[in-house]
Amino acid sequence: MAAGPIERYRREIIERTGDRRQAENLTDQDLLREVMNTVGKKGRLGESVRCVVSVSMLTEGWDANTVTHVLGVRAFGTQLLCEQVIGRALRRQSYDLNEEGLFNVEYADVLGIPFDFTAKPVVSAPQPPRETIQVRAVRPERDHLEIRFPRVEGYRVELPEERLTARFNEDSVLELTPDLVGPSVTRNEGIIGEGVDLTLVHTGDLRRSTLLFHLTQRLLYTKWRDPGEAPKLYLFGQLKRITRQWLDSCLVCKGGTFPAQLMYRSLADMACERITAGITSTLLGSRPVKAVLDPYNPTGSTSHVNFTTSKTDRWVTDPRRCHINWVILDSDWEAEFCRVAESHPRVRAYVKNHNLGLEVPYRYGSEVRQYIPDFIVLVDDGREDPLRLVVEIKGYRREDAKEKKSVMETYWVPGVNNLGSYGRWAFAEFTDVYRIESEFKEKVEAEFNKMIDSVTAAPATRGD
Repeated sequence: MAAGPIERYRREIIERTGDRRQAENLTDQDLLREVMNTVGKKGRLGESVRCVVSVSMLTEGWDANTVTHVLGVRAFGTQLLCEQVIGRALRRQSYDLNEEGLFNVEYADVLGIPFDFTAKPVVSAPQPPRETIQVRAVRPERDHLEIRFPRVEGYRVELPEERLTARFNEDSVLELTPDLVGPSVTRNEGIIGEGVDLTLVHTGDLRRSTLLFHLTQRLLYTKWRDPGEAPKLYLFGQLKRITRQWLDSCLVCKGGTFPAQLMYRSLADMACERITAGITSTLLGSRPVKAVLDPYNPTGSTSHVNFTTSKTDRWVTDPRRCHINWVILDSDWEAEFCRVAESHPRVRAYVKNHNLGLEVPYRYGSEVRQYIPDFIVLVDDGREDPLRLVVEIKGYRREDAKEKKSVMETYWVPGVNNLGSYGRWAFAEFTDVYRIESEFKEKVEAEFNKMIDSVTAAPATRGD
């Protein structure tokens, strides 16, 4: 009777572990454990189970989230034990948020336990579980659509020491606003007496040369100093020149903020990141950036995706375009992108980066963060090896969005391309949902034109 679910369980074990022997030698204990793990789930071994009764004491180690009734049939020596039993029965069954962004109320019926938990009992009808789906790689039918990617831990670049230059763009701009640095005016009112407005006007007295010196010092000690070695003080003059260039062209103060707030360490680190990115961008091609991979798990793949979710915003994928059966959407913009990607003639395959494992390390101020792009798209740009395009769908760009884009274009994409073992990569950011289709087409055509230019320039190079 359970031959179908058991065979499915065997296939899942093989996909998850690769151990065919373990899947063929299932014991009764293994099957019982799977039944308990899949109670009420359609198409699984525990589908027909409606009620599970346990006569165990709910103490340490009990972590079942489906307990609906607790019946005390033994004597309780202490009030603490009563509270402990009650607490073990209060695991939430669902952590899905409702339309108001809150958890729905859940209750458990407690009988026979002398504990005054509530003055008035509340009877609540059990809530039906939300529909869940399994998001997984469709194997082996769609294995030709598999997308592999590197798992990057950091970056390494050999910067020149003879002559430093920098090239700044719109993403190099740092806007100091109250949203970023906090309120610029604070009203202090005592119980008696006159109130006082505390402002940052006094920071305007800081000499620009003093700010320039401290910011250059921070840049030298954090970005131009190898671990365990002394700072390269002979580069101070060149870094000071570039820092002055950045202050003159890329620092914008709004909402009552002042340049002197760059003396704060977190803001100084943000400035140093953008100055260093401007220097590194001038070295692409001459001094390659190298990506440092995870030594224990260097390669990720769409074939490893396998999880369940109850999210209702999802897109069923075209079996000719995606290795995964579903795309879990975070916005309507992403649904529009899925439509464009599946209808574009040059797209070979695409995947949403949801539980996929593609993470991009970057720094935001003094904090190390992980950036998770939205999509990976395989684009046919005329070469035998397709272009792997990392796509970000962005509606509103905060300061951290500039850091992410800068890291992708300055470090991650050049670093992965220089490895040579993961194909060719590029990055695109779409900010207007109604222009996604046209912008995507322009990006593909630009890469195609770049390929044509390189092919036509090759004979002249060989002739010279």
